[in-house]
Parts: sequence; C-alpha cells; structure tokens
Amino acid sequence: MIYLIYDHHLNLNEWFVLALIIGGFSVIYYLPKFFPIITMIYGLLVGPFLGLVFDHSLAVPPVDLYDVGDDSKYELFDLLSYMMYSPFGYLFIYFYEKFHLKGLMNVLYILFWTILSIALEWVCVEVGVFHYKNGYRLAYSIPVYLFILSEHLFVFQYFFRKLHQRS
Repeated sequence: MIYLIYDHHLNLNEWFVLALIIGGFSVIYYLPKFFPIITMIYGLLVGPFLGLVFDHSLAVPPVDLYDVGDDSKYELFDLLSYMMYSPFGYLFIYFYEKFHLKGLMNVLYILFWTILSIALEWVCVEVGVFHYKNGYRLAYSIPVYLFILSEHLFVFQYFFRKLHQRS
C-alpha cells in the first residue's frame, strides 16, 4: 500500500464537511417533528453506520478504491466526516413518510436520492473530501447507493414504520 498525502491544512474539504453537518442538522432542527425518538435515532445513525461499513469495505486494502480526507491514513477528522451522512439518512426517511410514498413511487424515490447522492459525491470529490484511486470512477457508486438506499428503506418499513403509524 502506498501512503498518499493530499493536503496538510484545514481548508475547503474540511469546511465543506462541517458545512454539510451544520446545515443538515439545522434543517432537521427546524423541520416539524413527527417520528418517535427511536425512529429519529435510527434515521440519524443509519447514515454514519452505512458510510463506515462501505468505506471500510471499499476504501481500505486490499480493495483500496479511494481515500477519505487529507491522506491515505485514517485521521480523526475522517471520523467526523461520517457525521455528514447523518442528516442525509434522516431526511431520506423523513420525506419518504411526509409524502406517503407507495408502490412505484418507492423506486422513483430511491432513484431520486441516488442521483442526489451521486451529485453530492461529485462535489465531495471536487473539494477533496474523497480521492479516487485504482481506477475507481463516480459511476461505480451508483449500484452502491441503489443498494444502500433500498436497504435503508426496507429496514425502515419493516422495523420502524409501524412505530411511526402508532404514535
């Protein structure tokens, strides 16, 4: 494994991550609350959990398709960067419930959020949050997002939706 250093300073990539975290949690704070606390916790924790699982599956040796942050080694700020996924996971189920989606709309909703995820990942690459290597391309993330979002929706529907409807 080759150790790569992309940056040494607090700059655009860190500020972008902090802005996503602060902006995302601000949006959540001001949205009307209608989930039970356990559903809120699920929505806020599923994003960082899935981010960690997939990053540590795809971004570490032997696969090693991209780096997160300023260098190839895992840093403290990399751990903080997983918090940017927290509002994303919550907002995904929030708007799903708010719009009462069913049937084919589930597929369209997942496709919409996949496009949104790809756009956000592209920005993250541009500002230096992610650094692709070993031939990885943005398009390779599409099946990952389709899987993650489908699984997220399945788990929500199976375990949490009934809780939300009872409250």
